[in-house]
Amino acid sequence: METPSKKATTLKLTDLKSMPIRTFWITSIAFFICFFAWFGIVPFMPDVVKDLGLTPDQKWNSIILAVTGTVFARLLIGKLCDKYGPRLCYTYLLVLGAIPVILLGFVQTPTQFLICRLFIGFIGASFVITQFHTSIMFAPNIVGTANATSAGWGNLGGGANRLGMPLIAAAVVSFGVADEIAWRYSMVIAGVIAMLMGVVYYFFTQDTPEGNFAQLKKEGKMPTIKKDEEGFLSALKDYRVWILFIVYGACFGIELTVYGTMDDYLQNTFGLTRSTAGNLVLSFALMNIFARTLGGFFGDKFGKLKGLRGRVLFLTMILAVEGVMLTVFSATTSIAFGMVFLILFSLSVQMAEGATFSVVPFINKKAIGSISGIVGAGGNVGAFLAAMFLKSKSAIAETTALAANSNLGEEAMKAAQSAAASSAVSSGYFIIGGFVAVTALTTLAIKFSTADEKAVAEEMQGKLAISGADK
Repeated sequence: METPSKKATTLKLTDLKSMPIRTFWITSIAFFICFFAWFGIVPFMPDVVKDLGLTPDQKWNSIILAVTGTVFARLLIGKLCDKYGPRLCYTYLLVLGAIPVILLGFVQTPTQFLICRLFIGFIGASFVITQFHTSIMFAPNIVGTANATSAGWGNLGGGANRLGMPLIAAAVVSFGVADEIAWRYSMVIAGVIAMLMGVVYYFFTQDTPEGNFAQLKKEGKMPTIKKDEEGFLSALKDYRVWILFIVYGACFGIELTVYGTMDDYLQNTFGLTRSTAGNLVLSFALMNIFARTLGGFFGDKFGKLKGLRGRVLFLTMILAVEGVMLTVFSATTSIAFGMVFLILFSLSVQMAEGATFSVVPFINKKAIGSISGIVGAGGNVGAFLAAMFLKSKSAIAETTALAANSNLGEEAMKAAQSAAASSAVSSGYFIIGGFVAVTALTTLAIKFSTADEKAVAEEMQGKLAISGADK
């Protein structure tokens, strides 16, 4: 059985007496709540547009601001985790991040709405803390699986909000609140839940299996960095970190963008109803509950067989599969074949995310937080660039189509616009798929020293030996 002073070598989800397992559950739930709150306003956007009188540009800008805020927050939070530990960082993020979520329920102008969306985006940095905390709680033989599972279950919050927030709104309405303002109460409730979770995180977790950072530093059991910037600067100078930055943009970033545009694409290309298209996209998002875990699991398995190089080789392979699946899907005109390749894309892109963070903990153990922050930010940068690319292609195509069919009546213009949007996004997916496939090849440049390979092998053998003795 695991002792509180050792990293966990197995993912025994029912062993709540184990600090690593208890931390795993609490950090996964916290991450779920953060993503739930971060995307909580999405199901209510039609109500918000009507209530606040948002223009199309303001609506789009709110999406961009939410992503932009997350990029900077992820870069900063990783460095803070290395210095102060994940327990305090998560506590403050949950409590302070809940404030703009709650304030969103009280906004009266588009400007106030945009400001709140910017600061709510900071709560997306929760991903970095979750990955950091599981990275230092679990041994090398299982850390990829633990990272991927906590991240996958947390990512469910971004999909579950499509079901959960309307249910909260329905409950609010049942108490006599008007339908058109139920979204305000729902956001307040989501914010209060996030704030309470911050209290739970403070009292029921600790930074490492051995204790909190402050305590370990006092006892001289934790190496101190002479300069605050040293760990962060070493991460910035490591070329492998920037390869993983691009890789995460090519998997998580592309997943966000594809799912953000897929509703309209399925309607325009295959003639699906908005409800059917939305449910399909939701089902793909919910695959995170197991698909991302598979990526971490196989990363660990390849690590056992081929060492750290094995983890990189699996990442290369699954990222290449992701690119091919998206490229093939983009050229599909049959709904049946389209769904097959979309499912395979969804599976591979989420496995690639898990595989990425089965490599991250081994780049530099003295700067896991900083590296997690940089790589995590890469996902949001990738999403931003891909979204802007698709939006520009689609906008030009739709404008051209409308101008060419302006004399044929409203119905003909809508049909032409739909066809143009479908064609533009299809070619965009094809190009993005090719980019992902090329990115897969760049991962082969990630190298580890013989000393690194040996150190991890010895740590694995030592941890497993202790675990076997405990049994």
